[in-house]
Amino acid sequence: MRNATVLVTGATGFVGSAVARKLVAAGYSVRALVRRDGRHARQLDGLALERAAGDIREPSSIKAAMRGVRYVFHVAADYRLWAPDPGAIFATNVTGTRIVMEEALRAGVERVVYTSSVATLALRADRSPADESIPLREDEGIGAYKRSKIAAERLVEALVRERGLPAVIVNPSTPIGPRDVRPTPTGRIILEAARGRIPGFVDTGLNLVHVDDVADGHLAALARGVVGERYILGGQNVPLADMLAQIAALVNRRPPRLRVPRLIALAAAYGAEAIARARGTEPLATVDGVRMAAHWMYFTAAKAERELGFRARPYQEGLADAVRWFREAGYLDA
Repeated sequence: MRNATVLVTGATGFVGSAVARKLVAAGYSVRALVRRDGRHARQLDGLALERAAGDIREPSSIKAAMRGVRYVFHVAADYRLWAPDPGAIFATNVTGTRIVMEEALRAGVERVVYTSSVATLALRADRSPADESIPLREDEGIGAYKRSKIAAERLVEALVRERGLPAVIVNPSTPIGPRDVRPTPTGRIILEAARGRIPGFVDTGLNLVHVDDVADGHLAALARGVVGERYILGGQNVPLADMLAQIAALVNRRPPRLRVPRLIALAAAYGAEAIARARGTEPLATVDGVRMAAHWMYFTAAKAERELGFRARPYQEGLADAVRWFREAGYLDA
């Protein structure tokens, strides 16, 4: 499988750049799809790979990027939990996925690894870790991001069944770690917590996993994953309060103690979104994010561990790497 040409969409993103780095290190010939405006392309500086300018919403550019490719990692996604135009999220996550998968079929690629999300999976009411066995319907998703990822995953599954798409699905939980340039919604929480700007928290929990372990899981899915199967790439289940306390310890701050009632958090999120819309910025707190936080987002990666050999390091290392990178990159004061 080595020395084969591999196309990585979303290669300038948080997860995509980590996947590209792992592929280069493993000896693959990597072609990275990048935006024509070069946004965030510095993620790829120093890597021995080919850059192909294009957009997953443009079939002609994907067709050109797919020439001579043996494997495809479709990692590109719009990961925003809020957007002035939710249709933009669907255009990238659903229409873009359809275009990439159809071009992969036309090009006759041998294997596709599709990056989905645990957002497509049903949670358990008793807070026990959920697995891959119960997928959500699109109308069960909270917000445009979750609904779009559910729709995209169902699209990939249909193409596997009906047209023989050779795709393996991976479902990362909440990636954290270095090189979160944009940053992602979780990266913003880490950054603002490190700055001491998060005074309180809602009572919820999430599954944290180092971004480089997620990237390793992608390569394991290429080598050992079963076509049509989905694999959670997750780490440890962590209460949000514990996550914030760990970040505070890393920067020698006091952890937040204020437990915020959900109704107050929801009202604050509505206000944050209104301000963001007026200013043309992104809100730190979003209505969909608060609604999601009503559920403890706990998952198990047992299937990936068993079938792919996947392993995740302690979540504290991911937080430490994230804070260190934010400081070295100038996001935080030294």
